[in-house]
Amino acid sequence: MGAALGGLLPSGGAVALAWDDALLGRGEWAAAGADDPLRTAVRGLLDGASLPPALGHLPHAYWCEEGTGIALLAAPPMPVPDPQRQAWLAAARMLAGTTLARLRQDGRLAGLEQAGRLQAALLEIAGLAAGDLDVRRLLRRFHGILHALMGVDACRVVDYDAEGDRLRVLYSGPDGAGEPADPERWMACDEAGDPALLAVLHGAGEPGGGWTGVPLRRAGAVCGVVMVRRDDGVSLAPVRDGLAAAAEQLHGAMDRCRAHQQLRQHVQRRTRELERVNGSLQEEIQERRRAEMLHAALFRISELAMSCGSQEQFHAELHGVIGGLLDARNFYIALVNEQRDGLDFVYSVDEFNRVWASRPFSDGLTEYTIRTGQPLLVTRDQINRLVAEGKVRQFGAESQCWLGVPLFDDHEVVGAIAVQSYDPDARFTQYDQRLLAFVARSIGNSLNRQRDRNRLLQAHAELERRVAERTRELGQVNQKLLAQIGERMRVEQRMTYLATHDVLTGLPNRMHLLEKLERAIEQALLGSGPEFALLFLDLDRFKWINDSIGHAAGDQMLVEVAQRLVGMLRSEDVVARLGGDEFALLVRCEGAGVEAAMEVGRRLLRALEQSMWVQGRELFPSGSIGIALWSPHYASGAELLRDADAAMYRAKGMGQDRCVVFDAAMREQSLRSLELEADLRRAINNNDFVPFYQPIVSLVDGRVIGHEALLRWQHEGRGLLLPGEFIGLGEESGLIEQVDWLMYEQVVRDLADSTAGYLSVNVSPRHFRSPEFAARLFGLLDAAGAPAERLRVEITEEALLDAAPRTLRALHHLRERGVLVQLDDFGTGYSALSYLHRFPISALKIDRSFVAGLHAHAGKSTQALVEGVVSLARTLGIQTIGEGIEEQRQWHTLLEMGCDYGQGYLLGYPVPRQTMLQQAPGGSKAR
Repeated sequence: MGAALGGLLPSGGAVALAWDDALLGRGEWAAAGADDPLRTAVRGLLDGASLPPALGHLPHAYWCEEGTGIALLAAPPMPVPDPQRQAWLAAARMLAGTTLARLRQDGRLAGLEQAGRLQAALLEIAGLAAGDLDVRRLLRRFHGILHALMGVDACRVVDYDAEGDRLRVLYSGPDGAGEPADPERWMACDEAGDPALLAVLHGAGEPGGGWTGVPLRRAGAVCGVVMVRRDDGVSLAPVRDGLAAAAEQLHGAMDRCRAHQQLRQHVQRRTRELERVNGSLQEEIQERRRAEMLHAALFRISELAMSCGSQEQFHAELHGVIGGLLDARNFYIALVNEQRDGLDFVYSVDEFNRVWASRPFSDGLTEYTIRTGQPLLVTRDQINRLVAEGKVRQFGAESQCWLGVPLFDDHEVVGAIAVQSYDPDARFTQYDQRLLAFVARSIGNSLNRQRDRNRLLQAHAELERRVAERTRELGQVNQKLLAQIGERMRVEQRMTYLATHDVLTGLPNRMHLLEKLERAIEQALLGSGPEFALLFLDLDRFKWINDSIGHAAGDQMLVEVAQRLVGMLRSEDVVARLGGDEFALLVRCEGAGVEAAMEVGRRLLRALEQSMWVQGRELFPSGSIGIALWSPHYASGAELLRDADAAMYRAKGMGQDRCVVFDAAMREQSLRSLELEADLRRAINNNDFVPFYQPIVSLVDGRVIGHEALLRWQHEGRGLLLPGEFIGLGEESGLIEQVDWLMYEQVVRDLADSTAGYLSVNVSPRHFRSPEFAARLFGLLDAAGAPAERLRVEITEEALLDAAPRTLRALHHLRERGVLVQLDDFGTGYSALSYLHRFPISALKIDRSFVAGLHAHAGKSTQALVEGVVSLARTLGIQTIGEGIEEQRQWHTLLEMGCDYGQGYLLGYPVPRQTMLQQAPGGSKAR
């Protein structure tokens, strides 16, 4: 362009050009003959200044083209005519514009090429984290990428801790500035002694010294610095933006690399831990397998002692059992003979010595084991040392390893068993020694049982011989039997007396008393007998006497009490012992009636309260007396005895040591119980029991996830009855099981009719006493077509205590069909933690008493207890349900503790089946 512009002027002219372009930047060009004033003038013209007066006549121009400002100034050697001047300016403008346009295009191409190289470099930096590189190697690769991209010779990467105002040099490329970087060493910023580094770190301007730096940022805060430099002195400031982008990619790659390294270290650590755990488990499994094999061997040995027909068979079978535990190819059993002066080899299997003959005691390894009474495990070298020391000598072929253990009868050594190996590579171990020693204990016992069995067979043969002799003698004995018949008749009379009298006290017993009562009632009804009363006496705290002093003392006390009772009454009255510490007294009470009977009772109590000495101890007995006066409505003595017994229990309930008369109120209560029992039987026949359903909801979102079926009795006269009004009577009469099955049938039908959520039923401990409970329940489910997985059974802790093995089998049977088990009223019984582990419990219900006490005056202990229950259940994978939620704060407290579900009046009242079935399946919320 310069030559062309100069060529347009006469020879000897000068030209200067200046421009300001967004892409090319600010620049200028001047011909070789242009002096400084000319250059200065054209720059001023570009900035909008006027030409100096001395140069104002020269051809000049300023124009803007595509956003580029261009200034042109020419100094021809002579004045140029105006037409030529205008033509030159037009040509110069065209030539300068074309040239600058071409330069801009070249700049754009160079920029695109540079951007492409930068993009490739950024991708390569980002990909470094995917490789298996540590941070130092990653930074070395990053330096190489910058060198290829920007010609960077020296590179430094610094990690900065703003909180501690300290730094560490992660990487320092070859710059001749000192020792290589130690990436683990932190130093104070002042200690670094590098002004250029601190300038970039604290944003204090350019670092100087040819360095160009950019900060690394995390969450807007400076966390490091990247500094680069070229050794040829070329400044890298123009590529600062590219350097910043590369540094940002480096920062992300370093974070990913560190995370990858941490993950790899964590995986390696966990792998080592799992390998250790797996090794421990494998050892435990191996040990358990050995224990199972050992137990099976011991059981087999014990079984052989009783099942083998001969000792030869027993020894052979025993060899097979030991061969399953260790290498017993060479095995023998040696027993001390009956004279105890030698050994009998009762069984042997050997590769070289086919027969082991009996021998007197010598210095063999077997005798050495018997003498010491200790197991012996020796190798060939150890055997040679024992032989050299004169302690033993070798018999038969030389074994490479020998293991023998003594056999004991109680604490006496009676023999030994031994295994040996002739192969130098087959050695026995200390484990084999312990195993064989342990088995030898059972073998010794089995050998004794085998010997005893043979002796028993001999004894049986001897017994048969003696039986034959005794048969002959029996003919003579028959003569003596006639004399014994008379004695037997006397014994029968004695037995008849004992059948109607108590053996200990000699008093009439229950049967005798009932006969007397029947006779007295019959005479009273006919008007030929006096009025009478029956007093039922039960001693207070008598069980404590038996448990503390002993049953002999208790018997002595009963005899003394019987004597006092007999001494207090008239001869026509009857004192009977019914059993244990219960006595009954049939007394006449003519005229005075109740007062006379009460007076007799008070006198009896006063007589009992007097001290008595029993086995050197002074005791003060007391009792409770129930009185039943005869009246014409009594049809039998058993009824009178029943009412007197009821009055006695009322006396005990009122505080013991008192008399209570059976009155109309008690009779009315008894009649009501009888009527209620009759109504209960009719209700069973009419199926008058209905289930009410109370929702169980999620404490998180209030969603109903199931219902508990609650029993209600639709009484024909008294309306709807709650369980508390008839359950006790049902338990006593045994009718509650029939009521439960009627309830289960209805619940199963409702389960089949509903579409979502589960239904739970309460199961009494009585049901688990029946082995058919689970099968019968499955029959109901199958008949109704109801899904078993939506049925849950609720049991109490009492059910886990009562016949626990049978209950466990039933619960596992239910679990196999999908019926889950919930533990109801948890915390009110024994609350044994072992039950939660042993039994298949899926959920436990925290009793309403604990929920009610969460915000009571002393609620902190209750809260701690409930938190412990919830935490324990969560650890065992058991869900928790809070019962009796009636306040919003109880809901929130249980939710904060981590309780899963809740039940109570706050969440929903019990409703009839129709209301429950009409609710939206799975979508209703607690109110």
